[in-house]
Amino acid sequence: MAVREILVVPHPLLKQVSQPVEKVDDELRALMDDMLETMYAAPGIGLAAIQIGVPKRIIVMDLAPQGEEKQPRYFVNPEILWASEETAPYEEGCLSVPEIYDEVERPARVKLRYLNYQGEQVEEDAEGLFAVCIQHEMDHLEGVLFIDHLSRLKREQAVKKVKKQAKAA
Repeated sequence: MAVREILVVPHPLLKQVSQPVEKVDDELRALMDDMLETMYAAPGIGLAAIQIGVPKRIIVMDLAPQGEEKQPRYFVNPEILWASEETAPYEEGCLSVPEIYDEVERPARVKLRYLNYQGEQVEEDAEGLFAVCIQHEMDHLEGVLFIDHLSRLKREQAVKKVKKQAKAA
């Protein structure tokens, strides 16, 4: 396992649409293990493969509270089958948009289908933080960042701030 570099805005790959995965095999599991290690090192609660420069439809996530036992989750080729009309606001952040947080309104509940770490198909309902996080990460698979849900002014300010941070580092 290895910690990979996380791409940050305005890296052009972050706007790319990710491609479906053909099959879950040992090579793909090794990538998911690297993604998980990278996410924990950042630290974050979710990471899409495109954020480490791999344009595949893969997400890793761990919503376990700090200090509690890790609960890694893996989502290959995730798709939303249903989304509630009811929405909920949530203050989001992103490893690819460091130090920027803002409120995004998303469906409060979703039903999703994906392949797990073993390559088995799973369908499950998500609500609360899980629903927010899976939608946020699935946006990455379409080349959409959470700041794309904000006003143009807020988005431009966020990118400018991240660029300024990068120069200072």
